[in-house]
Amino acid sequence: MSKSNEKKRDFFWLSYSDLMTSLFFVMLVLFVLVYTMQAKMIGELTAAKIELDEIHKIQEALKNLDKRYFVFDTRNKRYKLKVDVNFKGNSSNIHDIPTALQNDLLLAGKNIFDLMTKLTKENPNVNYLVIVEGNTQRTQGNFITMPDVGYVLSYNRSLSLVNLWQQNGLNFKSFKNCEILITGSGYFGKSRELNEAENRKFTIQITPKIGNIIKK
Repeated sequence: MSKSNEKKRDFFWLSYSDLMTSLFFVMLVLFVLVYTMQAKMIGELTAAKIELDEIHKIQEALKNLDKRYFVFDTRNKRYKLKVDVNFKGNSSNIHDIPTALQNDLLLAGKNIFDLMTKLTKENPNVNYLVIVEGNTQRTQGNFITMPDVGYVLSYNRSLSLVNLWQQNGLNFKSFKNCEILITGSGYFGKSRELNEAENRKFTIQITPKIGNIIKK
């Protein structure tokens, strides 16, 4: 074999070796990249499953709320207080409500408090939200002429309810992993009824804080 042919052969094998080395390096990088993306995806799916399982657990627990005081809003998937709360016009003073209704509100609050006591003990690493949302009745176009009044009034009514609970020993702030949110949807809440007189009630939501569950 001539020296020229030997050089060509040597050059071929050197080039082939460099090519294989480059391909191996590319495959290694792709493997690491795919493995990393797969691990991240598995982690996200696992976290999502944990969150979903916790939500389902709460949904099941909420079914034990006393039906005398709570009704499930099938349209918006949340619970509403059945107690007919009739504040005086433009008032948020809960003590103007008849004593019998105040007692019903206290019993409803105790029902929620007992539920949260159970949930927070069973799941100490999960942070919960208890949302108390007030609603306000529409009359004579007030939702058009003064919408902000409805937000302030409904918030103050929710605040008066939470204060009533707290004054009677139902202190939701005592839970280390439970936060109570006082809100008012004014004249525009999604849980509104067609009969405006029914829009004086409170809506209650209990949910885990998404994002904190995965730290379990």
